[in-house]
Amino acid sequence: MPVVSPIFAACWLPGLTLAEPVHFSLVEKLLLASLIAASGWLFWRRFGVIARRILAARKDADFRLFPLGRRCWDFFWEVLCQAKVIRERPLPGLAHAFVFWSFLAFALVTANHVATGFGVGFLDPSGFFGQLYFLIAAIFALACAVSIAGLFVRRFMVRPVWLAHKDQTVSWESGVIAGLIFLLMTTYLGAFFVTDGSLAARLLWWAHTLTLLSFLPLVPHTKHLHLILSPVTVFLSRGSFSRIPPLADDDDFGLVTGRDVTQLTSLQVYSCVECGRCTEHCPAANTGKELNPREIVLGLRGYLNEFGPASEEPLLGRWNSQQAAFQCTTCGSCEFQCPVGIEHLPVIVGLRRGAVNTGEWEDEHGGKLFLALERSGNALGMAHSEREKFISREELPSFDGSQEYCLWLGCMGGYDPKGREIIRSFVEVMRYLGTSYGVMRREKCTGDPARRLGNDLVFQQLAEANLETLAQNKVKKIVSICPHCVRTISEDWKAYGTPPEIEHHSEFLARHQAQLPKNAASQTGQTVFHDPCYLGRYRNVYEEPRAIVRAHGELVEAERSHERSFCCGAGGGLAFLGEEQGARVSETRMEQLVATGATTIGAACPFCNTMFRDALASRGEGVPQLLDIAQIAAAALPRNMKESESLNMQEERREER
Repeated sequence: MPVVSPIFAACWLPGLTLAEPVHFSLVEKLLLASLIAASGWLFWRRFGVIARRILAARKDADFRLFPLGRRCWDFFWEVLCQAKVIRERPLPGLAHAFVFWSFLAFALVTANHVATGFGVGFLDPSGFFGQLYFLIAAIFALACAVSIAGLFVRRFMVRPVWLAHKDQTVSWESGVIAGLIFLLMTTYLGAFFVTDGSLAARLLWWAHTLTLLSFLPLVPHTKHLHLILSPVTVFLSRGSFSRIPPLADDDDFGLVTGRDVTQLTSLQVYSCVECGRCTEHCPAANTGKELNPREIVLGLRGYLNEFGPASEEPLLGRWNSQQAAFQCTTCGSCEFQCPVGIEHLPVIVGLRRGAVNTGEWEDEHGGKLFLALERSGNALGMAHSEREKFISREELPSFDGSQEYCLWLGCMGGYDPKGREIIRSFVEVMRYLGTSYGVMRREKCTGDPARRLGNDLVFQQLAEANLETLAQNKVKKIVSICPHCVRTISEDWKAYGTPPEIEHHSEFLARHQAQLPKNAASQTGQTVFHDPCYLGRYRNVYEEPRAIVRAHGELVEAERSHERSFCCGAGGGLAFLGEEQGARVSETRMEQLVATGATTIGAACPFCNTMFRDALASRGEGVPQLLDIAQIAAAALPRNMKESESLNMQEERREER
């Protein structure tokens, strides 16, 4: 804050000149030094405790600082540019960004302000640089004052539901901090309109100083601790979206007690800004479930505040419930939306791991699923012979190492009737293109549901068995109709070996779109495409499936699409657990899709397909048709191929009866 005559006036009002700065007495200087020391001590008294808790937590065994390039870019883009904050909530995001940028602009001003109190100010108010910098800071101060006032009105008057805590209250701390920030800005701006050396200038200087020194000790006691921690959190992320860290050793069972909480997790939970973006987009929270991703994070913070990182108290109990942890669909909306770098899914899956690997989680459906995966090698618990019958009936060639692609059927493609229809259509397209492919006879489930539900033993067994089979068959490239399989093979299997290259069938189809026919008779009319979570947010594939839809009809978008797509409810193993609380996620999503008025719902995931199939059945007559993008593409192929397809379907239905 400058203690000089107004720069605004000097710039715009002729005849006004700059005066000499205010001079402070020895008593005032001693008082200022004492207040600074007191403010710093009060700040460290709380922040030091938090810093020690974070550093005392268990180290992340797999953390690697290098390479630094991506970390520096993320820091620049997400922290300095505030790009993620603005992109996901443009108006409040821009307001928050102006507050942040004002703090950056004020760093030099504040240092000069304090130095001026001791008579050693380094920004010359009569020089060009000093005048320019004070003017720039004034512009930011004005933007900050307007922004913080707008954010105050939004939080305390408009009051979006996701800003409230689980007790439906809005934190009063935010109001106090907002008031202090507003006062900091107005006392700075006020100095431009008083005469330097006057009593008014001196009072404004001290008002600004006392506000600043009051603000500092409050920061570590409030959610505004993120001002200090979130830049570190963003810089020290785990490196990829929703990455589940490997267990450290045989004694690591996941997040069981405070001793299992790592430094990165501790840093992240203390960085939470309580903005509610995760809650706003969480399918569980939006359908009446107990799960609220923000409360999971704050619950873990509450645990660390009460017990510390060395405690043997269970993490699931008072601060977080087991039921909430197992209601997560692992859609990734929470993590994608978080503006301060919190990785929710490693925490939620970690809590699941702790409950499953120690035998604390008892669920009839979960037990049946794990048993089916162990005994049958597929999540549906069906005999392997059923898959063999399908392969023989469709005359699918066995992969022998000479083909370009290994077609990964997955549980849904190999055993589910509707999933088989998707495989059949995709195979028809591959045959039309002349693409060589084959299927493995001993393929097992990738382990995705076990992985997301926290059963590391079953997942490891499935991953290692599949990796061995792929290596024996010399598989180099895989294509799959299931985004869950693609994610699990490409990322999660890396803990046990090097998986082959894999792509989703939407990527394959889009790449070959120019070679496929566009038959007017196959037009699907208006089609709304549903973005699968594991294809969109996890893999960043959005345009490829839409290219298929556009080639065969008119594409319309749901209100929630692309990165903001609403989950179908199947992820995280929940397709096999059932949904016993609140509205069904699939039916909520179906309402959003049907509301577009589209005649066709396009899907690109067999799990989404089966969830929507059930949701459409409950709506009765007059509902849109549900098609996978492979079925949309296959519908335009020459008729003789479709007739052969129809005969195969009739034969399969007769066998099922």
